[in-house]
Amino acid sequence: MMKRVFSFKLLHNCSLTTQARKPHLLRILFVTSEAYPLVKTGGLADVSGSLPKALSALGQDVRILIPGYPSVIHKLVNLHHVANLEGLPIIANAELLAGNMPDSGVQVLVINSPSLYQREGGPYVAPDGKDWEDNPLRFGILSKVAAILSSSDSPIKNWIPEIVHCNDWQSGLTPAYMHYMRAYRTDIHHAKSVISIHNLAFQGCFSPEWVAHLGLPQSSYSMHGLEYYGQISFLKAGVFYADMLCTVSETYAKEIQTPAFGFGMQGLLASRAHEIKGILNGIDTEEWNPAADPHLSASFDAKKLVGKQAVKQSLQKQLGLEKDPKIPLLGVVSRLTHQKGLDMLLDEAEPVLRLGCQIALLGSGEAQLESGFKLLEKLYPKQVSINIGYNEPLSHQIMAGADIFIMPSRFEPCGLNQMYGLRYGTPSIVTNTGGLADSITNTDEVSLKNNTATGFIMTESTPEALKASLEYALKCYANSPLWHRIQRNGMRKDLSWEKSAQAYMGVYQQLLA
Repeated sequence: MMKRVFSFKLLHNCSLTTQARKPHLLRILFVTSEAYPLVKTGGLADVSGSLPKALSALGQDVRILIPGYPSVIHKLVNLHHVANLEGLPIIANAELLAGNMPDSGVQVLVINSPSLYQREGGPYVAPDGKDWEDNPLRFGILSKVAAILSSSDSPIKNWIPEIVHCNDWQSGLTPAYMHYMRAYRTDIHHAKSVISIHNLAFQGCFSPEWVAHLGLPQSSYSMHGLEYYGQISFLKAGVFYADMLCTVSETYAKEIQTPAFGFGMQGLLASRAHEIKGILNGIDTEEWNPAADPHLSASFDAKKLVGKQAVKQSLQKQLGLEKDPKIPLLGVVSRLTHQKGLDMLLDEAEPVLRLGCQIALLGSGEAQLESGFKLLEKLYPKQVSINIGYNEPLSHQIMAGADIFIMPSRFEPCGLNQMYGLRYGTPSIVTNTGGLADSITNTDEVSLKNNTATGFIMTESTPEALKASLEYALKCYANSPLWHRIQRNGMRKDLSWEKSAQAYMGVYQQLLA
């Protein structure tokens, strides 16, 4: 392994020393492939929209770096030219623009390269649903630009970051580029690097020929570098070269060091165990606020839950379900993949429906799951509503109108929907993994007694365990005073980003101490 800057003990002591001093305003470059409300395919966008905003609220100088997709160019405020970028792999040159987030005002730096990013389709896939063939170049450029901006060789001379915070495989090459820049240029300032692992399952693996194409030295293609089972892995590069690693929950930080969740990187991750920090995500409590959500037909909060019933009945009518407030409505907002465990719900769907439940699902993914749920809707049109695709207003309405949220993920680095459920008085049924375990307190005799119960944790990841948890949840639901206690316990939890942002500040300060 490469040398490490500090041992964990030293880092911990430095953190205490830093906290005793006057806080230092940090310059942070936040590198991401998506950020809400500019562009979104999943939870990374929510984090990338919210965490920089929370860090900025703490007084830090944060700038987001993102590719110039059409929606990014269209939605940013005060967009203007900043600099020309030169010496890039293959494309040679690009333009750097700057603008502001339309909601928070956080400054955003944009890589304007129309040949790479100005396309129909999504950030990662073409309109036909297949990955863009030049994704290694598109996100290699993102990583290279981040590295260029990280040193005093940056074309932005009046703003040099102290911390470069990368996210997932799309910016995973950044620490590798930074490492080799430090090796070649010891006479200039270089920032420290952090990479957040939002989902280790997505590793950005490509042909080894991209090492040369992307301007990295051939020596980097080894077990102690980019090489990963005969390919290069952008994510492994980040895991290997970054100065510090973060995951999006404490439990996930431990899980990824095991064969069950490590996806082949568990040995490398275990060797860096003292440099991995698990920080549970927060949520945007302004965007997700049942007392002021413009997508809802009625408002409510922990003190006055009556509006939630009005939202439920409105949702039942909208989706063509039987309009009856007494029928338990199960909500699902998710990608339809093996990871999310919704095949378990499909396996037990008919017994669940015989319990008198309704199901409202929003999501898309694997064709077999999509067709299975659509068939269920066809068989039970008054009990099941399946909505394929993504619809932001409907996601809010399901989170608010459902009685119970179903989230039986086989693994879940953090998860946000269960936290939206807490916020909206919709207790979740979850598996005992990752951020689900860290954010949901199982309902039992002890947690009910001390008012910490907020949901239902399955004993194992099986269809039978899901059905058993649901049956127990329905018993609790039938007891209105008890159910309202569980709802209010969740709604009163502090789910804001401030606590998480403070934890990230601790990581940054440790690196700079």
